[in-house]
Amino acid sequence: MKDNLIPVTLLTGYLGAGKTTLMNYILNNQTGYKVAVIVNDIGEVNIDASLIAKGASIVEEDKDSIVPLQNGCICCSLKTDLLEQIISLTKQNKFDYILIEASGVCEPQPIAETIHLLSGVQEEYLEDDEEDQLPEIPAVARLDTIVAVVDAARMVQEFAGGNSLLNKGLEEHDLEALLVQQIEFCNIVLINKVDLVTPEQLAQVRHVVQVLQPQAKIIETTRSEIDLSLILGTNAFDFEEVFSSAGWLKALNKFEEDQRHHHEHHHHDEDCDCGHHHHHDEHCGCGHHHHHDESCGCGHHHAPGHSHTDEYGISTFVYFRRKPFDRIKLDKFAEDWPQTIIRSKGLIWLSDDNMSAFILEQAGRQISVGFTGDWMATGTKAQIKATMEADPDFKANWDEKVGDRMIKMVFIGKDMDQEKIIAQLDACLVEPQL
Repeated sequence: MKDNLIPVTLLTGYLGAGKTTLMNYILNNQTGYKVAVIVNDIGEVNIDASLIAKGASIVEEDKDSIVPLQNGCICCSLKTDLLEQIISLTKQNKFDYILIEASGVCEPQPIAETIHLLSGVQEEYLEDDEEDQLPEIPAVARLDTIVAVVDAARMVQEFAGGNSLLNKGLEEHDLEALLVQQIEFCNIVLINKVDLVTPEQLAQVRHVVQVLQPQAKIIETTRSEIDLSLILGTNAFDFEEVFSSAGWLKALNKFEEDQRHHHEHHHHDEDCDCGHHHHHDEHCGCGHHHHHDESCGCGHHHAPGHSHTDEYGISTFVYFRRKPFDRIKLDKFAEDWPQTIIRSKGLIWLSDDNMSAFILEQAGRQISVGFTGDWMATGTKAQIKATMEADPDFKANWDEKVGDRMIKMVFIGKDMDQEKIIAQLDACLVEPQL
């Protein structure tokens, strides 16, 4: 990483969480930096830019230090504009720090990917048409910090109280999904407006945040007042680390570690000291695979799932099966998706497509399914053999009948009825037709 790259702090958070208040607090209290500000607003009039200029007492001759990006989101339609504006600001040689306030409806990861391009990396985050517009991207800036500003009172109502809030004409599922995505992709979570909740409610909010993003630093504030050394010039943002630190991915990694451990200790119908046989993909009489921390009665855990419930009713579990979902049955389940599930994500197999693997992703009421690639089982024998030789975990998870086809999903929620959810998902399964 070059030392001369201009650091960038990105502020994310839903409408009304306190981003603009935080931006003004930074501009009024920071010392040592010549700061440029990029503000993204989805309206024709950039209200946030005006509020920042007024709140920070920016005079007319310094107005060019605030760059409004309007009529779109910098996470999607204005991505190229964001790149161009950052490059333009660095060329002026007037600023040594850039603050970006994202729109309240922006997802942070695409913005981070865009800024990351300016640090000299070669990852291909842009679409082909965008690459044509910007064939050469100079190394001029680096992400220093991503701060997710969270409204404590809204979190109490949304995830602790179970109520859905509406704001600015957005539907409830938009809010739930954005809150989750903004918390998941950051390295600092600022829980703001803590004076509006009780200590018990604050503890619950803090815990929900920790479950969704276990590695982020959590800071509690009133009116977004914060020690600025915690969010400026930290040199603490690591893209790959943040990318891999979401709670759902941590739970999945824990599941896979348990699975490897289970496989190492109970190979091919080996007996443990209890006298029972334990298969790697153990069946009970119902014909389903069970991997959610089941015990055989001997006192040992022989299934590699992960399930935990704490004093706040927050729990996680991994649903793992080697049968496909029936698409119609899964659609019907999704129509009445349990409200207790805050977040779920994972790999699924659909019975009408044995070629393709899909990712199912849910946050609040927002549910999507997208193609992620072909199952290795559809490859040639030589390809499968080469993959097995290169990846012991792949070989350990290979099933002679279905290959690498599977359903493996993480669920995070509050007061979830895990047994009921598993039973409902099992009811969507069908026998594979290979």
